[in-house]
Amino acid sequence: MAFWSSTSVFTSKVPRKILFMFTLSLSVTYLFYSLMSCYNSLQFPLQENYAYQGRLVTEETTFVTLREKLYSASQGEFTEAERTTALSTVRDHAEAEQRTVEWIRTQAAPTRAAAAAYRTTALEREHQEFSTTDSELRVNCTMDYGEKKLPQAIIIGVKKGGTRALLEALRVHPDVRAVGNEPHFFDRNYERGLDWYRDLMPSTLEGQITMEKTPSYFVTNHAPKRIHSMARDIKLIIVVRNPVTRAISDYTQTLSKKPEIPTFEVLAFKNRTLGLIDASWSALRIGIYALHLESWMQYFPLSQMHFVSGERLIVDPAGEMAKVQDFLGLKRIVTDKHFYFNKTKGFPCLKKPEDSSTPRCLGKSKGRTHPKIDPDVIRRLHKFYKPFNMMFYQMTGQNFEWELEEDSVTRSSQD
Repeated sequence: MAFWSSTSVFTSKVPRKILFMFTLSLSVTYLFYSLMSCYNSLQFPLQENYAYQGRLVTEETTFVTLREKLYSASQGEFTEAERTTALSTVRDHAEAEQRTVEWIRTQAAPTRAAAAAYRTTALEREHQEFSTTDSELRVNCTMDYGEKKLPQAIIIGVKKGGTRALLEALRVHPDVRAVGNEPHFFDRNYERGLDWYRDLMPSTLEGQITMEKTPSYFVTNHAPKRIHSMARDIKLIIVVRNPVTRAISDYTQTLSKKPEIPTFEVLAFKNRTLGLIDASWSALRIGIYALHLESWMQYFPLSQMHFVSGERLIVDPAGEMAKVQDFLGLKRIVTDKHFYFNKTKGFPCLKKPEDSSTPRCLGKSKGRTHPKIDPDVIRRLHKFYKPFNMMFYQMTGQNFEWELEEDSVTRSSQD
């Protein structure tokens, strides 16, 4: 009676376990062919056979591993006869898999050379697409994960005030993603639409800020309204500098491109004998900061604007960066340890990143030697700007102390 009972148990266990093993092996084989089918749908037709050959070894290893795990898992439960039957079933499927592997290898051989050539060409094209110079750079040095968003902060001015230096320092911060070049969306490309503008932005992750800088926005009449219609809560950064020094720097840049232009003294006056300043000349008009700020204050409160001193950005970059990071709601990560003073250029540079062989310093277009300007012209320009500067100080609640430079120029002209 005991014999028949044990036999009954054996006959009920064996078929179930063998059926389980057979079903599992069929599932694994089905998974193998499914992976083959999915891979054939990828968008690299010339590479598929070539690339798949490299995956065959991985697939073979995967099935061997599965069989080993299956064998080890069953050691404690199967009898020797059960194990032999189960492994025989798996082995039959393994042989079928091997025949499939050999067939694919044979079929892939004629296309290997063409696929290798395609792969080399594709990699070279990809390298060209993602290799950019400083003037073409559209994103900073992290990979484009996340999603593209419209900017939450913009450096809107001013030209030759130090906007490039500020942007490069901000891009060191891991929570800032910024476009490298100037989009000029709100002054030159507005008709292209917000989708075009958004596509220029780098991808950002949650918690990161998207930024851009275009200094000409500050002096563009319709820019405040356009930016407000895009994002009324946006943060605006304005880098300002002594308007006289800024005008000379602006002229120096133009002179480097057009050596034939008249002298600074000629362009600055309508009538030098009478002392009539030509405020319509763009190099001088940009420096009437109070006039331009008035347009922005019609759409944005001062709480959404931050004014950076271009002079202090040179002598104390870490101090100015601390204020900017606070304004943007960022942790103070960019500090004095990131800067060193370059005596040749005359302004701070970013210290060498760990993954770079050279320090990050602004290009040749920055730090040009200014032409010598008649001290009397400089004195007259300081006098012209003084009432506008006072008004600007009142509007912003900040004293940028540009009159100290005027006093030093006056003393030196009297010596």
